[in-house]
Amino acid sequence: MSETAVSKVTETVGTESGDAHITWHEAKRPRLVLALGHGAGGGVEARDLQALARVLPAHGVTVALVEQPWRVAGRKVAPAPKTLDTGWRGVWPALAGTGLPVISGGRSAGARVACRTAAGLGACAVLALSFPLHPPGRPERSRAAELLGAGVPTLVVQGGNDPFGKPGEFPEGDFELVEVDRGDHGFAVPKRAEITQEGALEVITAGVVTWVASLA
Repeated sequence: MSETAVSKVTETVGTESGDAHITWHEAKRPRLVLALGHGAGGGVEARDLQALARVLPAHGVTVALVEQPWRVAGRKVAPAPKTLDTGWRGVWPALAGTGLPVISGGRSAGARVACRTAAGLGACAVLALSFPLHPPGRPERSRAAELLGAGVPTLVVQGGNDPFGKPGEFPEGDFELVEVDRGDHGFAVPKRAEITQEGALEVITAGVVTWVASLA
């Protein structure tokens, strides 16, 4: 899969929830922006977010990794969903300021934020990485309504062993789904799995590249 060196710039954006950071991984001739938020248990250093930031710019997609205000402020625990949505809305003008169509995306809690806010912000699509369909062991507490209510073309990339929702647990709906075989919530795969960790990341990036091309 082709990868080329890209420019990387981090900017600070003020929101009602505090300062957020956007790290831009810029394509030379961008046609889309892919904005990616992180989960409640980690930041933009997550393996899937970093893999997409490395690969997508070579395919004409500028990747913007967004660090929510609570992480910038050094807090250990994510705030309520409403506050996460406020932070995401606060960075949106900077994301849309390129004049390019913006895909709203994220992993785990960030995927929920992207789904909840996409239609209102004018996102052209949603990328949901490790969408937390339900808390582990609590399938009755489904969050499917957030996913199904995104209102724009949506791709879910889900680990085959994700305790927050395996691919087979997802309801039928107007979205596409790519499965990462044996992957957990962080897309880590067992050492003895047929797929390697590098291979798992390639499944993610290849799936997203194909999907993004279909949007055009």
